[in-house]
Amino acid sequence: MNRLCRVEIDDSALPPPGPEMEQERRVAIFDLLEDNSFALPGRAGQTAPPGPYALVLAVRDGRLVFDVATQEDKALASFHLSMGPFRQVIKDYFQICTSYYDAVKRLPPAQIEAIDMARRGIHNEGARTLQERLEGKAEVDIDTARRLFTLICALQQV
Repeated sequence: MNRLCRVEIDDSALPPPGPEMEQERRVAIFDLLEDNSFALPGRAGQTAPPGPYALVLAVRDGRLVFDVATQEDKALASFHLSMGPFRQVIKDYFQICTSYYDAVKRLPPAQIEAIDMARRGIHNEGARTLQERLEGKAEVDIDTARRLFTLICALQQV
């Protein structure tokens, strides 16, 4: 029951995504829904609300917003995270992804693999940052944090 059953992106405050970004978002949501671990902790002596959960992710006023509800859309929690701790890792992630896509076109497999390892390392760094920022708000495993970080990147307009 500690899982996400629905994930939506509220991009109403952002410029419309291009077709590649839209596809990236669809794939990231599909992967997240296939396998995730997400739970809300109990607060102030109250037990944690049971899942599964519906999540709406948005960027509002420069902050990352998680709106969590029951699968029947009863609001459970809303928390806002500063984008500051994510900015550099997102920038690094986009740069290494560009390098990776360029490398696939022209470099030998050994060099492509080295760039891909660096890409995964930066992705893991973003996931760990997300886990730290969610501490006390939501509990996610590293794989779920990785998939959520992918969605956070997909929300960014670079």
